[in-house]
Amino acid sequence: MIDKQIKRFPDDFSFGVATSAYQIEGSSFGGCGRSHWDDFADQNGKTHQGQNGAIACEHYQRWAEDLDLVRAAGFDAYRFSFSWARLLPEQDSQVNPAGLDFYDALIDGMLERGLTPFATLYHWELPSRHGDAGGWTNRQTALRFADYTDIVIRHFGDRLATIAPVNEPWCVSWLSHYWGAHAPGLRDIAATAQAMHYIQLAHGLSVEVMRGHGQTNLGCVLNKEFACPADDSPETQRLTLLFDGIYNRWFEESIFKGRYPDDVLALLEAYLPQGYQQDMATISQPLDWVGVNYYTRSIITPDANEAHIGFACTQGDLPKTDMGWEIIPEGLGFFIKRLAQDYAPGLPIYITENGMAHADILEDGRINDAPRIAYFADHLGEIADLVAEGCPIKGYFAWSLLDNYEWAYGYAKRFGLVHIDYASQKRTPKASYLAWQNALQNRK
Repeated sequence: MIDKQIKRFPDDFSFGVATSAYQIEGSSFGGCGRSHWDDFADQNGKTHQGQNGAIACEHYQRWAEDLDLVRAAGFDAYRFSFSWARLLPEQDSQVNPAGLDFYDALIDGMLERGLTPFATLYHWELPSRHGDAGGWTNRQTALRFADYTDIVIRHFGDRLATIAPVNEPWCVSWLSHYWGAHAPGLRDIAATAQAMHYIQLAHGLSVEVMRGHGQTNLGCVLNKEFACPADDSPETQRLTLLFDGIYNRWFEESIFKGRYPDDVLALLEAYLPQGYQQDMATISQPLDWVGVNYYTRSIITPDANEAHIGFACTQGDLPKTDMGWEIIPEGLGFFIKRLAQDYAPGLPIYITENGMAHADILEDGRINDAPRIAYFADHLGEIADLVAEGCPIKGYFAWSLLDNYEWAYGYAKRFGLVHIDYASQKRTPKASYLAWQNALQNRK
């Protein structure tokens, strides 16, 4: 299944696998500082069984074994993130030597194995000191992120092939400040508006710093969710467009057109920081590529009990992953085409995350995750069709290399190509890993 799709891609198309720092490294190792995810998990009922990333997959100690798995599968590239809390655990000016040593070894280990390092500077791991000072509702956090960027680029920039400042700004802002599902767990429209602006400003300031160092191959990583109306009424159609504006167009339009969409401004502008318009030039600096993270869709239904947005998100009757997310590869195609036509024409596109949670069962030392193999094959087929049509898609990253800490779901959901026994930390490649390995090794 995967092998047939892989053969459809050009030779220079890059295939990789992705992870993130807090989800795999283990924040209790190597002098890592406390993050707002540690604080969030300490609150009763916020994460599955109160679980946090203190141990995770012990990638801090096992990184060489994990990179060997990436190489053995035949992937070209590895997408990872730096931990702000690990590099600057106590103060913004005092770097943790053990953190520098870890990422030096990790990046050098990628290069030694022929893996292209795709780096993300922020995958949701905000140092607690910044969270305590207001986090992404405070403009100072964006300024400190620029300082953190400077430290990372001065030390590691010469070895990084591509860099994105922020992973999934919608999750950082809306999901975390309006729906409260992620750290810091707020449910406040004013805080949401501020976070939605300041995370974009952080992106722009970070790009500005990196350009100042002569860094190239800079991009953004935006998560996308397809929206379908529950019925044909004009009101439901309007609300579906509003969902798309909040989730997708707010970030596309600010980065690529230097403006926020009018329909979302009507909801949020009263709460935005005064003079926010003056930041739009910083936010919308030219990029070298754009990344898309894609998993599912939402069905939009009017909800009179929703005071601000007026809608609820539900799921339909399509097959679902273990997250309860519907499987709809066509949604990925919609966003790729819209980016290529309306927002970033000619700009290289990478699918920076795509994958499936599955209730994997370890039997006789094996995990048969055939539905995950089908999921990858179907999405790769959608992408291959678009490449054949001329869309400038240059790479695909499977999420994720390892089963890991799945944020508010703790360790209850498994996305990995490699199974983790959390008690022993034993790594067991799944059938999906073997399918990728077979496809990549027989690519030509």
